[in-house]
Amino acid sequence: PAPPSSSSDSRSPDATAYQLLANQLEKEEWLQLSNPKGGFALVKKGHSIDDAESTAGGAHLGVQLTDDVNCKIGVNMSKENVEADDSCCASCGVAEIDDIKLTDCSACDLVRYCSDACQKDHTSQHEEACKKRAAELRDEILFKQPESTHLGDCPICMIPMPLDREKYGTWTCCCKVICKGCTHANGLREEDKKLGHSCPFCRKPVPSTDKQCDKQMMKRVAANDPVAMRRKGIQQHEKGDYRSAFEYYTKAAELGDADAQYNLACLYEFGKGVEKDGGKAVHYLEEAAIGGDPIARNKLGRIEGNIGNTERALKHFFIAAKLGDDDSIKVLMEAFRNGLVSKDDLAAALRAHQAAADATKSPQREAAEALQL
Repeated sequence: PAPPSSSSDSRSPDATAYQLLANQLEKEEWLQLSNPKGGFALVKKGHSIDDAESTAGGAHLGVQLTDDVNCKIGVNMSKENVEADDSCCASCGVAEIDDIKLTDCSACDLVRYCSDACQKDHTSQHEEACKKRAAELRDEILFKQPESTHLGDCPICMIPMPLDREKYGTWTCCCKVICKGCTHANGLREEDKKLGHSCPFCRKPVPSTDKQCDKQMMKRVAANDPVAMRRKGIQQHEKGDYRSAFEYYTKAAELGDADAQYNLACLYEFGKGVEKDGGKAVHYLEEAAIGGDPIARNKLGRIEGNIGNTERALKHFFIAAKLGDDDSIKVLMEAFRNGLVSKDDLAAALRAHQAAADATKSPQREAAEALQL
């Protein structure tokens, strides 16, 4: 039972109880439970809630707890306070102590649970707030400016890859994406030393037939190379085998390949190789955009603009423009003329767009471009 207060003590019941609590906290023998109607009660560990004596005159707390009370000291066990305290299970109120570990809600970061059962039981109460917070968290990720495009840097010269697909190529032997500048430099090296044609990165001889190229690529597919999987998917796509393309794109997308995620979005959009699903199409466009694909980002901007979400659309176009996307900067210039974008914001986007373009330039690449390689 809760420790009784002394009848000879002139202090108030609340003051007496607080002093008793202070005396016992270090020994961890007593737990404090708040009364939703005011005051608090003390209960000894291992005792039923019915053994607790309230400081508000001995009335019992109207809270359902198990006999072995697990309650955080000094915490009001009302629904609102349990959900606000991430050290307690949002469903049953159990505190995170020695052998009890809490895990975050699988969709948001608002609450934590001691078990899957508690999360399931709490779904109806938490669902609305959970969906709202999950959407906020998703937008934080979606609208974060990537440091670079999904193409990254050329693995040889370590200069950012240009967005123009004509200015880089993928080698089937190692499935590395190499800029035309480094390919040109490798060709000059081979010519100078009278060497056979080889990959600029791994130096393996270049296959002489398509069959040999395909064999090399399938080795990379077997090694779970997402670039090889995506390229194989493109091959199947071009042949009209959309189901096979879908399978290869899906595997590459799961490994984080942004181009595969974009291609997968296209299959879902048009229902090729898979049932048409606009929601999944947008999802994979978002994944590609998060990965730094400005083309996917531009498409998301157009989708948002078409349904009247101008603010979200402009956010996408700003991010894509700053990654060097030419079409997005044109959209922003038109938006400026229509009074939707400020002069300062447009100027900042133009500077970032130009900087992104300049960062991809090099003498080797300019030489390759002059030779129309």
